[in-house]
Formats: sequence, structure tokens, C-alpha cells
Amino acid sequence: MSDKVFKIIKSILFITFGAIITGFGLATFLAPNNIIDGGVIGISMIGSHIASINLGLLIVLLNLPFVLLAWKKMGTKFVIMTGYANIILALSVNFFHSYKITGDLLLATVFGGIILGVGVGTILKNEASLDGTEMLSLIVSRKFGFSVGEFILIINVFIYAAAGLVFGWESAMYSVMTYFIVSKVIDSVMEGFNSSKSVRIISDNSEAIGEALIEKLDISVTYLQGIGGYTGMEKNLIYCVLSRLEMPKMLDIVKEMDPKAFVSIVDVHEVHGGRV
Repeated sequence: MSDKVFKIIKSILFITFGAIITGFGLATFLAPNNIIDGGVIGISMIGSHIASINLGLLIVLLNLPFVLLAWKKMGTKFVIMTGYANIILALSVNFFHSYKITGDLLLATVFGGIILGVGVGTILKNEASLDGTEMLSLIVSRKFGFSVGEFILIINVFIYAAAGLVFGWESAMYSVMTYFIVSKVIDSVMEGFNSSKSVRIISDNSEAIGEALIEKLDISVTYLQGIGGYTGMEKNLIYCVLSRLEMPKMLDIVKEMDPKAFVSIVDVHEVHGGRV
């Protein structure tokens, strides 16, 4: 099996998983408690409630024009995967629609939001989407000068206002909470849960510090050339990526060898590749 075929199969499996758990979260936590998500899914939930139309079917129908609109910009693979994700979502919503996990609005908001975030994030990470408003925003934002985030925010303001009129303002406020939970969980899924840190060390004793880090922590380091803005002197910078557990030891080594060294530490969400 070629790498390309394996990658496609892997994406399909993850998209299937993401769509199923998204449907589960919608049908068992949010929809029974009149709590909505943003975007097309939120519009579909309001429309389904008002017109008594099947929620899964309505999600597919409302997303279809946006999927076709995105064909030229996002490519055939994205459109096919997105269409597949929406069909699996619709089937999942219909399968789970008779189950209600909890009637507690706070529990439904928190756990429904987490489940939706994991599902939607998994789908996005595998190059597909469930939300037509995001596809539309990529096109409209360039023509009207809005950022993608600003356009989505404007759309969602109207959606949650409509939710307040249809379901009541308490449900609308819980829906806004759900939206923020979903957004944060999506970010975590997209960026990964890796607890690694990237470290930059500036020191006059950089080579000795680098050798000590390699020897004592068994890590790879890279030397970067720089010029001090204050002194104008050339300096070597040490760049390396460490786990959270290795951070205290690294700081001890640097402080011991050069107490005046400048150390910058930044979160790293994903790390690929080997030593250099």
C-alpha cells in the first residue's frame, strides 16, 4: 500500500470518527436541551425546531451550496471529504436522536461542547469541514475586507440572537458558552496536546552550553548566528526542543555555565522529524 493511499484511508477513518462523535454530541447533549452551535449547524438546529424538518437532512442541504462554492478554491479532495463528513454527521444525528444523556443545561453545555470540539477538530485536521460559514468566509472576507474570524463572528451574532428569540435567552447564553468551549477544544485538537517547549539561548558560552545539553539531556541542538542589537557583536544562539520534564534540568545547566545567559521559552504544539 502506497503512502498516499494509506494517508487517504487514515483521513477517511478519522473523518468518520469525528462526524460520528459530532452527531452524538449534537443529538444527545445539545439538541434535546435547545442549545445550539454556531454556523450552519446552529442555523440547521433552529430551522429544524421551527419547521419540524429532520436535523441531519437539513444540515446536509444547508451545507451543500457552500461545499459547491468551495470547489474551485479548496479543491476536489476537500469537497469530497467535506460532503462525506456531512453525510456521516447526518446519519449519526438521526441514529442518536432518540437518546438524551442529561437535562442539566450546564452539563449539556460543557460536555456537548467538548464532544463537538473533538469531533469538529478531528475533521478539520484531516482536511474537511462541517461548517459552510467557514468556507463562505474565506471567499467573502477578501472581497469585503473582513478577516475570516470577524465574518464568522458577525454571522454567529445573528444566529445566537435568533436562538434567543426561538429558544429563549437562557438557552442562547448557554449556546454562546458552547461555542467558546467548542472553539477552545478545536484549537487543542488542531494544535495537539504536545507539552514540548522550544528554547532559544543566547550566551557568550553557547558552544559549551550546547555540548552540555547534548551530553546531559541527550537532545539535539542547533546553533544559529545572530548579532547583538546593543553590542553589535556576533553571537551564537542555541535552539532546541525539550519536554516539560526536561525544562528544570536545562535551566540548571544554563545557569550553572552562564548566569547571565538569555533564555526564551515558547510552547510547541507539534514536533516532527529527527535530530539535526
